[in-house]
Amino acid sequence: MRKIRSILAGCLGLLLLLTADQASKYWAVQNLKGTSGITVVPGVFRFYYLENHGAAFGMLDQAQGVFIFTAALILLLCLYTFLRLPGKGKYRPLKLLCIVIGAGAAGNMLDRLLFGYVIDFLYFSLIDFPVFNLADCYICVGIALLALLILTYYRNDSFSFLIPGKEKEGREENAEGGRDRYESK
Repeated sequence: MRKIRSILAGCLGLLLLLTADQASKYWAVQNLKGTSGITVVPGVFRFYYLENHGAAFGMLDQAQGVFIFTAALILLLCLYTFLRLPGKGKYRPLKLLCIVIGAGAAGNMLDRLLFGYVIDFLYFSLIDFPVFNLADCYICVGIALLALLILTYYRNDSFSFLIPGKEKEGREENAEGGRDRYESK
């Protein structure tokens, strides 16, 4: 029952993040398309509509198939990891990051499938950063947090559950109390 609740919560979280991404892009189309944009902080940040047919700075322009395949692969990897993660509190951050990164991949993939491009509208003019959207934020922040967790919190053997047939590793009982060796974290 706990696993089913976890899956339902994950689906709801992904759906909420995906809805926020798509709603923000709809807002951008309705309010920014065909305009010069909206300045929020002069010389620093503005809302600026852009139809991105490539990646950052328009790289790989018109390579929609590559981006759709990559997004689908990321979604499958997030789903596989989410379903294999143990139900312990130690792994909750990873479950959350699977949802966030998956929602980002799904948001941009949906744009590419529906329109043939990604709708971007957030622009930091101060540093001339590429125009981006919420889905991009989900992916970049999610991957940065994932890297930080892997480098600082998890140990090498914390991920043995990802290998089929290795589910029991990392759950070995100790002689003192029969507790999982990760319970104290």
